[in-house]
Amino acid sequence: MAELHAIREEVWRGPSEKATEAQRAKGKLTARERIDLLLDEGSFREVEPLRRHRASGFGLEAKRPYTDGVITGWGTVHGRTVFVYAHDFRIFGGALGEAHATKIHKIMDMAISAGAPLVSLNDGAGARIQEGVSALAGYGGIFQRNTRASGVIPQISVMLGPCAGGAAYSPALTDFVFMVRETSQMFITGPDVVKAVTGEDITQNGLGGA
Repeated sequence: MAELHAIREEVWRGPSEKATEAQRAKGKLTARERIDLLLDEGSFREVEPLRRHRASGFGLEAKRPYTDGVITGWGTVHGRTVFVYAHDFRIFGGALGEAHATKIHKIMDMAISAGAPLVSLNDGAGARIQEGVSALAGYGGIFQRNTRASGVIPQISVMLGPCAGGAAYSPALTDFVFMVRETSQMFITGPDVVKAVTGEDITQNGLGGA
């Protein structure tokens, strides 16, 4: 039990103080702070906080943080049940891998089954390239659920950081998208790729800002 409590404390703290300070330096809250602000006090019930990725290569086997960069669960907003997931930018820049995607699939399925709204708090760098096709397949599962849920439950996306690639496709399939001026961007690919392909110079906000 002591070991379990120690692990849960580690999950709650997040990857490191340095990562948290870097998040705050950008004027951003942590994923858990965002969830606490969204939901009624004390109502959040987390799903799979101890899940970790099982990938190897590119040094991933030496870095297996709990939650795998996304916090999922449900709670209430003004007493109404709402399902939520929030990318944790402090872990792999919020990038999506197989385990990360599986957690999102599960909470989306639960929201559809319950007939309750789904809110995503997006702050992620798209697919986790080190996991290759597994990460892309994970996005496919999310997009499929977005379309299945369309017209069945409300889907709300809140953009809270730079969201590129797959992290932009899913919000585009939802009913409402909220953005934070000067903080969030939403684009298929970043300014560097645009310049390499088209020769055009453009800022992140010019490409996909609020």
